[in-house]
Amino acid sequence: MVSVLVVNDQSLQRLGLRMLLSAESDLTVVGEAAGGAEAVAMSAALRPDVVLMDIRLADTDDIEVVRRIARPPRLLPAAGPAIAEGTKGAQGSQGSPPRVLVLASATDESHANAALRAGADGFLLTDASAAELTAAIRVVAAGDAVITPTLTRALIDTVRAEPTPRPLRRDVGLDNLTQRERDVLTAVASGWSNSEIALRLSIAPTTVKSHVSHILAKIGARARVQAVAFAYESGLIHPAA
Repeated sequence: MVSVLVVNDQSLQRLGLRMLLSAESDLTVVGEAAGGAEAVAMSAALRPDVVLMDIRLADTDDIEVVRRIARPPRLLPAAGPAIAEGTKGAQGSQGSPPRVLVLASATDESHANAALRAGADGFLLTDASAAELTAAIRVVAAGDAVITPTLTRALIDTVRAEPTPRPLRRDVGLDNLTQRERDVLTAVASGWSNSEIALRLSIAPTTVKSHVSHILAKIGARARVQAVAFAYESGLIHPAA
């Protein structure tokens, strides 16, 4: 069972999301938050598997909220009798922070890069279908990333257009990756899907997924697009002229 915390400052939208998710046999809504501070506190207390967060929260630094949820300084022990027994997520019960799936309109796509760098594991547009949303929650809960195809292209273009690379973590570089991992990262940064990478490198799709997971772990990233940024920042891929 995947536990979900819904974060949205519109009460009717929270109700609609709860009804939608509750209709799925493998999803359960363990809480609702209307603001950033409440979301951070409930995430620490309830420890859901996934935080489904609308980043258009009024009067809130939504990117900082994503960072505080995805990368908390420490995990607080579940507190208070108000939290029902059995509401802790499978990942949360093991001490890991929840995965964060961001919902935003097309006009908020400029937030995507910052949200992903802050620790979000997925970015989905609000016009996504119910099936796309529930599928995205399952994918994110399983440890994979979800990003709309049009946004993936836009983020790659954004990274390419940056005139000055941001500094890398001093303890992480291309030397940390094997040659095969570099090949896979190059393909990921080129916008290829896992199936395309598997075909072009003559390896199994499951092997590609394993390589991507190892790459993310080595460079300290939580999302695929963060790996794309790393590829450009490290000089593995160079911006097009």
